[in-house]
Amino acid sequence: MQFPLLNINGGKTDSIELSDKLVKLKVNHKLIKFVIDWQFNHAKPRTAKTKQRNSIRGSTKKIVAQKGSGGARHASKKAPLFVGGGVAHGPKGAVYKIKKINKKVRKLALAQTLSKKTSDKNLHILADVKTEIKKTKEFNKFLEKNKLANVLIISDTESLKNINKSARNIKDIKLINDEGANIYDLFKYKNVIITSSSAKKIQDRILNEKN
Repeated sequence: MQFPLLNINGGKTDSIELSDKLVKLKVNHKLIKFVIDWQFNHAKPRTAKTKQRNSIRGSTKKIVAQKGSGGARHASKKAPLFVGGGVAHGPKGAVYKIKKINKKVRKLALAQTLSKKTSDKNLHILADVKTEIKKTKEFNKFLEKNKLANVLIISDTESLKNINKSARNIKDIKLINDEGANIYDLFKYKNVIITSSSAKKIQDRILNEKN
């Protein structure tokens, strides 16, 4: 599929071709949600932990006789009912519902997400930025000209360095290196801009079975 190349400086535009296996796949929303859940769980590990009843030190002896006390039946002081007892159904620390996902599955989900952005006309390819853009006003002008807002920019290292200063303070803009391209960010932002060399790198990474 052919994509027109956007140019920050407004010069002559060209086009770039990306494989249909990257941008024209049928979207499986259950698969994408599965991978997003995996990513979210690993990005924010659960560290909160409470002591369960079996973790409390102390005697397991009943505090009162089973019968004849005139009150309710009780077990040991470890019961959640008592101060200093265990916590019922509390957090157990780093417990994940999803432990591991096959690399091929993650690649497929990323390609399907890019396909969804393409079908929604929210995927844009930017010509590599060879010179530094120092002023925010200049980058804002580029966004306004192309009617782009709420943007995720996936960039190669050189382009990222050249646009970082002008784009980092704009509201609802996030810049990431192409090695950090991920489904969560792709869905979080309405529009996605990928530099041309990054688009090729991501394509090679997804389509090459050895990577």
